[in-house]
Amino acid sequence: MAMHDMQSEERGWRAVSEWYHAFFTGIVLSAVTRRGTARAAELVYEIFCRQRNERFLPGLKKLGIAHLPPAVAAAQYHYLSNHIGGVAVQYMYESDRKAWIRYSAPRWIWSGTALCAIPSEVSRAMLAGWHAQNGVSLNNPRLGFVCTKQAVDGQSGLEGYYYEYDRDLQPHERLRFSRNEDAPDFDAAAAPTLPTVDWPATRLAKASRNYAMEYVRSALPVAVNLWGPEDAAALLHLTGRMIGMQFYHETARALGVGQDSSALQFGRFMVALAQAQGDTCELSETAEGVRVTQHGWNLMDAVADAHPCVAQAWNGLLEGALDAHNHRLALRMNTQAGAQGREFSWLIARASA
Repeated sequence: MAMHDMQSEERGWRAVSEWYHAFFTGIVLSAVTRRGTARAAELVYEIFCRQRNERFLPGLKKLGIAHLPPAVAAAQYHYLSNHIGGVAVQYMYESDRKAWIRYSAPRWIWSGTALCAIPSEVSRAMLAGWHAQNGVSLNNPRLGFVCTKQAVDGQSGLEGYYYEYDRDLQPHERLRFSRNEDAPDFDAAAAPTLPTVDWPATRLAKASRNYAMEYVRSALPVAVNLWGPEDAAALLHLTGRMIGMQFYHETARALGVGQDSSALQFGRFMVALAQAQGDTCELSETAEGVRVTQHGWNLMDAVADAHPCVAQAWNGLLEGALDAHNHRLALRMNTQAGAQGREFSWLIARASA
C-alpha cells in the first residue's frame, strides 16, 4: 500500500475512533440526564459486566499473562489492554497479592467536559461491573479491588489496586474505597513491555478504532435489554442524532471529505465513514436522489442478541450528521438481513415541505 493510502486509512480509523468514543460517552450522559443517576449506573454496570465476561479471560491468554498471580494478572490486563486501545494506564507492582493501576488525567472514557457530568455512582458502577468481578472471573473468591481515587470526584485520576485477601470475600466486599491510600510512583522500566511498542501508526489507529467501537457494541444491546426496545431506541437514537450533529464537521474533515452541502457530498461522507468502520459501501445517483448501500455491519453483525431496533437507533448518528451538513436534506433508511450480514440502503434527498 502506498504511503499516502496508509496515511489516509490511518486518519479514517482515528476519525471512526473519535466518532464512536463520542457516541458511547453521549449514551452515558443521556442516561444520566434523561433517565437519572440510578438507571445510568445500572447501564454502566451491565456494560462493563458484559465486556468483562466477553474479553477478560480470553484477553489474559492472548496477552500471555494468564499464568501470573491473580492480582498481578488482573492489573496487567488493564495496563496492557487499555494501551492497545490508546488509553494511558499505569501499572505498579507491590507484591504477588497486591498490584496497582492508575488511569491518569485526562480520562479517556469521560472525555473533555463530560467528566463534569458523570456522577460518582456511575464511575463506581464501572468498577463494580469489571474490576470488582475479576476475582469471580478467575474463580478466586479472595480477589477484590480497592479504589483510592476517582477523577469524577475531583481527584487526580482513577486509581486503585487489586488485592488478594486471606479469606473469601462476600459480594459487597469485592469493591471497597480507601481514599487515604496513595499509589506508588509509576516506573515504566519496571512495568510489563507494552505490546504496542513496535506497532506502526496504522496498526495503533486500527486498534483505537476497534477499542472505541467495542464500547458501543456492548452499550446498544445492554440498553435495549435493560429498558426495552421502545424506551432504549428512543434515547439511543436521540443521542446518536446529537452526537452526529456535533461531530460531523470534524469527522468529515478527518475523512478528507469536502462539505459543499450537496446530497452527493454527504453520500461520499457516508461511504468514507462506512469503509473506515470496516464495511463495504457504495454510492449511486438516481432520479430520486443519492443512494448509499452498505453490505455487512462490522459494528453489530457478530452480536447475537442485538434487537432490530438497534439499527434505527444507530442511524441517528447519520441523521444528525446530515442535519449538520444540510438541514434541508432528509435521510431515508431501509435495512434487512443479507448474505454478508445486515444490509442497509439509504436515500439522501430534499426534505419534504
